[in-house]
Amino acid sequence: MLNRFTLRVGLIICLFVSASAAQADSAWGIYRERFVSAEGRVIDTGNHNISHSEGQGWGMMLAQHYNDQKTFDEIWGWTRRHLSRPDVSLFSWRYDPREKPAVRDLNNATDGDLFIAWALYLASERWNSANYASASKSIRSAVLDNLIYEVAGFQVLLPGIEGFQREEEADINLSYWFIPALQDFSEIEPNELWDRLINDGVELLDQSRFGAYLLPTDWVQINQQGELAPAANWAPRFSFDAVRIPLYFVWGGREEASGLGSITAFWNDPAHQPAPAWVDVVSDERAEYPISRGVDAVRAYVRGETLPSSIPQPQDDYFSATLLMLAHMAEDMR
Repeated sequence: MLNRFTLRVGLIICLFVSASAAQADSAWGIYRERFVSAEGRVIDTGNHNISHSEGQGWGMMLAQHYNDQKTFDEIWGWTRRHLSRPDVSLFSWRYDPREKPAVRDLNNATDGDLFIAWALYLASERWNSANYASASKSIRSAVLDNLIYEVAGFQVLLPGIEGFQREEEADINLSYWFIPALQDFSEIEPNELWDRLINDGVELLDQSRFGAYLLPTDWVQINQQGELAPAANWAPRFSFDAVRIPLYFVWGGREEASGLGSITAFWNDPAHQPAPAWVDVVSDERAEYPISRGVDAVRAYVRGETLPSSIPQPQDDYFSATLLMLAHMAEDMR
């Protein structure tokens, strides 16, 4: 027979689970209201209200995670109508409603393609949809056929079809290595390219360590001799791209990457608290403002600490709110 203590503990657990579920539903409802239009366009409020394939993919990931098929279909439908490339199963990276046409550059952004493909795969499993599964497979095949490039013995992920590779070198962005998706793609249709991408991504992160804190920059250049350096065409900063790397690598189960320790050491340096939003690895110049709540959620997730509330706050712009929600999604899937 159950005693009173057991019943009390069971009641407390039920209340905690119910409260957590209610908070999650509230967080997604607020996020959807603030950043997703009625027709399914995910709006980057911190960047002139543009949209991009990255944001559409993130929105689809979150919609399926919160079991919201209606919003998922709205986001996916808008993405197909406005961002699909006519020549290959990838997506133009940027939509700016202030311009005519709103899509001026057909080039893709590979991280956005991966987010969309993974969201479709997860949705096909959740809602038993052959259409989602087929669309995911088509995008995955396009990534393998167009965006994998070997340089200096490394299998690298080109950030886009155009503009990132040259005869002697390539520009890469390690935040495009979305490890959870790559892991799942490797399992559902075994291909050594996925496995090589994952393992070489870990090695590249461990070698992309620049400046006093040994940090990766947002953009990294690799030449045919295997030498890595901050890419010449971007500021040499650990900044808004690279802050995602720890989330993606730990989420994908690659905590062993030594480069992750350098990032958390920077964020937790007692001499510079709160941690600055970015740092120049060459000059050591730092942002005059701190990391956002979203980046702080990534920091907490990577360190196994309690995450900030998942409910977006008024001060959270689109990017901060999205990182916050993604960190909670990763924690739920841990």
